[in-house]
Amino acid sequence: MSRFLLVVPPLVGHVNPVVGVAAELVRRGHEVAWAGHGELITRLAGAAHVYDCALPPATPRPPELRGAAALKFLWEEGFLPLAESMAPGVEAAIERFRPDALLVDQQAVAGGLIADRLGLPWLTSATTSAELTDPLASMPKVRDWVLERLAALRASIGDPDGSTDPRFSPHGVLAFTTAELAGEMRGVTFVGPSIGDRESEVDFPWDWLDHRPTVLVTLGTANVDAGARFLTECAATGIRAVVADPARVLSTSDTVLPLPHVPQLDLLPKMDAVVCHGGHNTVCEALWHDLPLVVAPIRDDQPVIAEQVAEAGAGVRVRFTKATAEHLRVAISTVLDPGSGMRANAARIGRSFRAAGGAAAAAAQLEALITAGVHA
Repeated sequence: MSRFLLVVPPLVGHVNPVVGVAAELVRRGHEVAWAGHGELITRLAGAAHVYDCALPPATPRPPELRGAAALKFLWEEGFLPLAESMAPGVEAAIERFRPDALLVDQQAVAGGLIADRLGLPWLTSATTSAELTDPLASMPKVRDWVLERLAALRASIGDPDGSTDPRFSPHGVLAFTTAELAGEMRGVTFVGPSIGDRESEVDFPWDWLDHRPTVLVTLGTANVDAGARFLTECAATGIRAVVADPARVLSTSDTVLPLPHVPQLDLLPKMDAVVCHGGHNTVCEALWHDLPLVVAPIRDDQPVIAEQVAEAGAGVRVRFTKATAEHLRVAISTVLDPGSGMRANAARIGRSFRAAGGAAAAAAQLEALITAGVHA
């Protein structure tokens, strides 16, 4: 039996994939603990062993920020302060739990820096593949700025004489996707999405669904302020849709069912396509269920994921700020059309996801990391 510490940021989309990995490790007889936002982890993972880490004051990101400005803000006001705040909690978790190895989210960089300094083996958890494609390559000034800040952070909480990039463990990177969607990547182990049997407490009027083709429209959990116009245009397409509408901007009709919360995993098997922002979890969950997508990326990793969907022939990319009801009607009709081949391509990717192993494959990689350390 081994001990594994899971280090995660306070982001639902980064915690959910690891919940299944934690459950699989426990099923195999290992001890598991978490370091991160205690309340969020407990809500998503249940009765978990959690070491709570301090969080920096929240700085809301202006919804109009895009491109380089949005990415710089994300690091400057998000990931870097988060690392500094989490560092004492991560170090305390390691001291008290004494893990044999760590699984560290790519954006919880304190975990990698501290594990590296203490000589502990660790794997990177890449819950989105965007960072693996070097999204800052076309923004050299932003990339250099990020690397400078990471070097300063390494000198502060990591090994001052080291050179490890805490986003990429030298022991290995687990990507919760497959090459069929993300493309071939060196130095990455594709384990496919970790999609567990999360129980939903959301009530849903299942009798609203009928034989007519229906799509799910969702912009994730972090885009409420930016989504009103887009959701309104989706509702005007005339295509039957269940809409995640947390701001309650839409009204119910024969073709539109807006709800502040939807039981997404329960709904997907009953949908015919998904319209979304390109969030990695939503895209992977849709493709897991063989559903084609209309993707309207907003910022961050979403343009990269949207491009992957389009290049794989599993969906259509539209412009979030410019798409009209007619644009969306055409795009949705295209992915619903069997002649477009998009449903078949989505099913091909879905098969690769299910074959990759998910949580079981990730757990096996963590076990192998321990074994390699024993025999080194």
